Amino acid sequence: MDELIEVKTITEDKGKRLDLFLAGKDFGLSRSRIQQLIKEGKILVQNKLAKSHYKIKGEENISIQVPPPEKLSLEPQDIPLDIVYEDKDLLVVNKKAGMVVHPAAGNYKDTLVNALLFHCRDLSGINGILRPGIVHRLDKNTSGLLLVAKNDFAHNVLVSQLKERTLFREYAALCWGNLPKDKGGIETLIGRSVRDRKMMTVVQKQGREAITEYEVLERFPLGDRLRIKLKTGRTHQIRVHFLYLNHPLMGDPEYGGRKKHLGMIKDSLISLASQVLKIIERQALHAKKIGFIHPRSEKYMEFESELPEDMKKLLKFLRSE
Repeated sequence: MDELIEVKTITEDKGKRLDLFLAGKDFGLSRSRIQQLIKEGKILVQNKLAKSHYKIKGEENISIQVPPPEKLSLEPQDIPLDIVYEDKDLLVVNKKAGMVVHPAAGNYKDTLVNALLFHCRDLSGINGILRPGIVHRLDKNTSGLLLVAKNDFAHNVLVSQLKERTLFREYAALCWGNLPKDKGGIETLIGRSVRDRKMMTVVQKQGREAITEYEVLERFPLGDRLRIKLKTGRTHQIRVHFLYLNHPLMGDPEYGGRKKHLGMIKDSLISLASQVLKIIERQALHAKKIGFIHPRSEKYMEFESELPEDMKKLLKFLRSE
């Protein structure tokens, strides 16, 4: 049986877009999930079908029918996992670069989710059949710490922390060129690229707020070692933001880290830059720390992971030059 959620809007909600308004509520439903429910006719405004871009007119009644999670049909796979922490509610996994987090069209095997299903068999079903337990994501070629929920209770609490920006995430990265400031913040809107729908870019309107903070920890002739903290978690956010600053991450194949680096490197250093691209073949980005309030104990927990070998090797090379 579908779960029924009823919402009553107020005068101050007038003009808000329906999908964005509902995504901001504490229902544990992502914007994409809400959009899908709207397409399926599961969300009604004043007992009438509405589209995602519907603008709230004031005091209105909204009803949401949420179908029960589909029975998982993904194949559990015995893939080794680096589990940093685990209890009955959640796991913290240290994901290796090259592993896709969840299945998608044309790629239903060898993902983190396949490995998780083999390991614990009891993941939260809130995100649907393809993303069980996934609270937040990392790009395929970004390594590091990832938080996974084992049940719906834990999932809802952790997603709330994510929305309220109390879930702490720190990344280690290396970018091309030297940033003008030792510390800084990047605040933009991020949306889909009109040239390539698989890519994200900084946009002037109709994007989602994206906030990144950074600190330069070391400077080298070729670039900087960075500590990065996320205030928001948009798709490809860090990679997009540093390309926007014209300091893309070293090795990044999609966002300028391999093709566009020569424009910011002195001619005398181009041969060294080419050696960097032989050391690291993916974005030099690692999710180093994660901190959160445990859903059940309500105690703050924080975990840290070492840099992977390719980034250690890259740092050793940069320090030797």
